[in-house]
Amino acid sequence: MSQTRIDVLTLGNAIVDVLAHTDEAFLLQKKVHKGAMQLIDEARAEELYRDMGPAIIVSGGSGANTAAGVASLGVKAGFIGKVKNDETGRLFAHDLNAIDVHYDVKPAEGGPATARSFILVTPDGERTMNTYLGACQNLTPDDVNPDTVRASSIVYLEGYLWDPPAAKEAFRKAVRIAHEAGNKVALTLSDAFCVDRYRDEFLGLMRDGSLDILFANIHELQSLYGTSSPESALAALREENLLGVITRSEEGAMVVSRGETLAVPAFPVERVVDTTGAGDLFASGFLAGLVQNLELVDCARLGGLAAAEIISHLGARPQANLRELAQQEGLLG
Repeated sequence: MSQTRIDVLTLGNAIVDVLAHTDEAFLLQKKVHKGAMQLIDEARAEELYRDMGPAIIVSGGSGANTAAGVASLGVKAGFIGKVKNDETGRLFAHDLNAIDVHYDVKPAEGGPATARSFILVTPDGERTMNTYLGACQNLTPDDVNPDTVRASSIVYLEGYLWDPPAAKEAFRKAVRIAHEAGNKVALTLSDAFCVDRYRDEFLGLMRDGSLDILFANIHELQSLYGTSSPESALAALREENLLGVITRSEEGAMVVSRGETLAVPAFPVERVVDTTGAGDLFASGFLAGLVQNLELVDCARLGGLAAAEIISHLGARPQANLRELAQQEGLLG
């Protein structure tokens, strides 16, 4: 493994997505909070699956989606996350290996089933996620191969991993090995509710040198700094000693550092079908641009292109060849 370079290695929850179109009435009936991610138990998972209507089943998980996008951009990607050795877990592993994402974490033989996220998509394209974490919560430091981390130019960590204690230790192990090897570490804040739970710890990671790059949407950033003002949140981020990459839906993205703040417009989209994975794929494009030494504005444009492709269809894995799209737009040679 030490001889094989990986451009972007992601660590995250290994989840299979179950997606279905629905309406506002179903969300009310099921008492789910539109646009949010809620954790559910296995019984609730079975209930939603029974009632949600025709569904599309596709491998997902935030960090794995980012790895898939990186691979579609022609950049070498890897993923670390835990599944069970069951039908769903084998589907997850197959889907990553089929798109040339390096994935060799040993599956669990016992314990809970492979994680599933039941994603309800309303006519406006907004997605509401109900996630049974199952086996992915059992990621441990032993699942982090030091050679893989050392071989990776950027290690990208999913904020959701901060919930289970053993996964948190896996996270810290990856940070330590990456920095010892002179590699960069990025974190995505994942979800505003996740930030609410771990605000002080995330700020600690930003300020103790653990992180080089922070990804967040504007709502997560406001939650991080405890403010209702986007401008105040961005001003606070400028004082941190890292690179901030902030998405703002149809308003595009901001790239923030102490030296400058760059605003990049969103790519136009004819029709928003499903916003699942928009932030994940934005990160794919930005990171793929970064490892290819693009200017920061072009990294953000590449992220916007990848996000635009993903929201034009159901599911959070690219259906078009992102590198070819980028070449058509003049972003990649």
